[in-house]
Amino acid sequence: AISLSTFELSKGKSKERKMAARGGPVVVPRNFRLMEELEAGEKGIGDGTVSYGLEDSNDMTLSSWTGTIIGPPNSTHANRIYSVSVRCGESYPDSPPSIRFITRVNCNFVSDRGEVTPKLAVLKNWRRESTIATVLKAIQAELASSSNKKLPQPDEDAMY
Repeated sequence: AISLSTFELSKGKSKERKMAARGGPVVVPRNFRLMEELEAGEKGIGDGTVSYGLEDSNDMTLSSWTGTIIGPPNSTHANRIYSVSVRCGESYPDSPPSIRFITRVNCNFVSDRGEVTPKLAVLKNWRRESTIATVLKAIQAELASSSNKKLPQPDEDAMY
């Protein structure tokens, strides 16, 4: 059984550690979680229309990622390949990653600089269980939404 002294608990240890001391859920540390996501990304996601991996294989902090999203069919995004930059900060997965399109896109959840804004539901309602793959699939789904699927798009080779 895990037990922590009253002194340790009173020193401001994390909520997760207090829960673990009481037999609650064990929280996977950031880097272990990101290693799991890296392994999943290397294996591929579902139908292959979304992929991701580390930007630099020597990134020991597992902070900088790249992603690729193939535009959904029956939309102005069909057959387009969108590249995104994903940044997982120190507080990930407790806080969402920041996502920025490298390929220029016209959508109601992307700023003029290519940043994915908190208008995207998965970011606004972030949960610790969400992953990089969750965000990329949510972006792909939002590209196919009625508010985005018919918007005119920049040239395919346009970048931010």
